[in-house]
Amino acid sequence: MFKKLILGILISSLLIYLTFRGIDFKGVTSGLKAAKPVYLVCTLCLLILIQVLRSYRWGIILNPVKKVDQFSLFSVTSAGFLAVIAIPARIGELARPYLISTQKDIKMTSAVGTILVERVFDSLTILLTFFIVVSFTPLPPWLIKTSIIFLFISLAFLSLITLCIYKRDHSLRILTPLLKKLPGKSYLKLMEMINHLIDGFKIISHGKLILFLAFLSILIWVIDASAIYVLFFAFDIDLPLSAAFVLMVIIILGITIPTAPGFIGNWHFFCVLGLTLFGIPKTDALTYAIVLHFLSIGIIVVLGLIFLPFNKFSFSDIRQKLNFKNSSSDNLHEEELIR
Repeated sequence: MFKKLILGILISSLLIYLTFRGIDFKGVTSGLKAAKPVYLVCTLCLLILIQVLRSYRWGIILNPVKKVDQFSLFSVTSAGFLAVIAIPARIGELARPYLISTQKDIKMTSAVGTILVERVFDSLTILLTFFIVVSFTPLPPWLIKTSIIFLFISLAFLSLITLCIYKRDHSLRILTPLLKKLPGKSYLKLMEMINHLIDGFKIISHGKLILFLAFLSILIWVIDASAIYVLFFAFDIDLPLSAAFVLMVIIILGITIPTAPGFIGNWHFFCVLGLTLFGIPKTDALTYAIVLHFLSIGIIVVLGLIFLPFNKFSFSDIRQKLNFKNSSSDNLHEEELIR
């Protein structure tokens, strides 16, 4: 994790340099002062709504495993997203599974499975929406090619999850010869973890819930693009809603590479890159990027700090869960694990 943190800081530092090179800082300052407060407030409200919908959607994914009340979902989601932006190397993604597993008697690996499903639906929704927009907006070939690669990766992962659910026994039998090569009882523990992980994919086998999940995913990212679009008006940026969708995708692609905590550098560079593709001057684009980053990350930080006292965790706690120190796997028979 330390190496990834250093790599993320180095990449972010380089991107910060590239972003601020040649910038008119007086222009940025005057642009920030001229921002229209009403649109800032509207953007903030949309960002809060996104967090509420994210927690509600997670509850839908968790529902086949265990029904969880909405307050707990929102509380854990708020603290979990704070961990995502604060902890490097995406280790923070494990915060939500850990917290919900300790509070609601859910296996942590099952909770991790629900997060994987969530990420796959996010990726597919964002990319499919992007390709619809591309048909109306000419974009650089590198952006389209990169998006196609991510789309195929997401589809492959969805296929793998679906296979694990509908051909569970067959999937486990394929893995068994490989896992048996592990020393000692590691094989038994890992097989148990994989079983619980697949339990987290159960939403895939629920047709009506899947349709509702797809609807929620579309709604979340349409609102996200709408927040970006509304913020255009705060700076008198005359761009269509399609540009907001493109900008959203570019920022998301940018923060998937190693980054410093808070996505500092990556967010600003790729936001400026996206806006300059539509002819927005670099100084104006940076002004917009600073405010969008401040609002987006700020709401996560505020909500996270509010609910953090109810959702405390540490790396040692997460490691203990993943290592199954309190698990009964040592008493399980191999036949039970591959049923």
